[in-house]
Amino acid sequence: MKQDIWFLVWRTLKATFRKRSALILYFGLPVAGILLCTLLYGSQGPTVLKVGIVNKDTGGRIAADTLGFMRGLDNIQLAEVTENELTTQLASGKLDSGLIMESGYSESVLQGEPGHIEIESLKGAEATLYIKSMLYGYIDHVAAIGRASGGEETAFNELYEEYRSAEFQLQSEWVEDTSAAQEMSFQSIGFLIMFMMTSAVNLSELILKNRENRTYFRILSSPVHARTYVLSNIIVNLLIMIAQIAVTLFVMREVFRLDPGVAMWEMFGLLILFALVSVSISLVIVSVAKSTAAAGALQNLIIVPTCFISGCFFPVSVMPEAVQRIASFLPQTWVLESFESLQSGENFGGIGFNLLILFAFAVVFFLLATYNFGRNNDTRHFV
Repeated sequence: MKQDIWFLVWRTLKATFRKRSALILYFGLPVAGILLCTLLYGSQGPTVLKVGIVNKDTGGRIAADTLGFMRGLDNIQLAEVTENELTTQLASGKLDSGLIMESGYSESVLQGEPGHIEIESLKGAEATLYIKSMLYGYIDHVAAIGRASGGEETAFNELYEEYRSAEFQLQSEWVEDTSAAQEMSFQSIGFLIMFMMTSAVNLSELILKNRENRTYFRILSSPVHARTYVLSNIIVNLLIMIAQIAVTLFVMREVFRLDPGVAMWEMFGLLILFALVSVSISLVIVSVAKSTAAAGALQNLIIVPTCFISGCFFPVSVMPEAVQRIASFLPQTWVLESFESLQSGENFGGIGFNLLILFAFAVVFFLLATYNFGRNNDTRHFV
């Protein structure tokens, strides 16, 4: 029996890769998915906010220092403009936000009650949140000095100079932002999941194709048992998907230099478990379909919509709550949630429940496929 299985496996692999288009289908498309994710997420860099400054408190020292503080902030491009120019450029989109320091701003900070300052924007919190968090923190520090000095200018200047020349300094270091790489890796895995399911159905369709062209019946005229033939198809399916996973992960890590934040063996093990689920689903589709055309139609009806709902193309969190509930019943969702947990620092043992759910999906679909094959009069000759 073992010799029969491996003979059929070799024969099927040879027939499958006889055409070069098979290499593109099984290995080229997942790599293209990584390239697409790189183009979508790789162009995302730090956002530079364009801020217009209107300084009406020209003689105030605190106003000048505030302007200097703003110039020292990262990812901000300042432009000193008039109030009319600020309004015009905000409306045209040339500026993201504007800062207006009215006359009396420095005096209000000196008295410990900051006022006469205004931030304007037509883009809402997206353009003002960063500026407010940094600027208001600075103003609060200076205003605290003003309250401590009781609003007396000489005492304020002494405390202010001590504050500016303090021995302790803030030292900052740049760290690499890996969020973009993790997002690209996450969506690349999403595309790989879809291509794995598509590949599984295409390979399982060989059962129907061989039946339609009578090859299957010629095989059965030999001592080969029907179960041996189906088992060989499952092995071929798994071998090709294991190679598909290995090639995709290698290209992701070594060619595109993406660090998913997950150990490669953990990703490999998780995806091999999903390969079992993909094969089981493909067998259910083949067991229900009466022809290759019907199997193709079921493939389009099942795989793409479920991958869409489960978050293979974009995060499931952006979808309505009702759709998210439906997604929790899909195996793709459990794979992606497991991968996300691993990216968050969870160890492989910590996703044991998710792995158990995926294994349960595989068992249920395999049993369903076996039941369908057994009761289907049209397919009883080859299962």
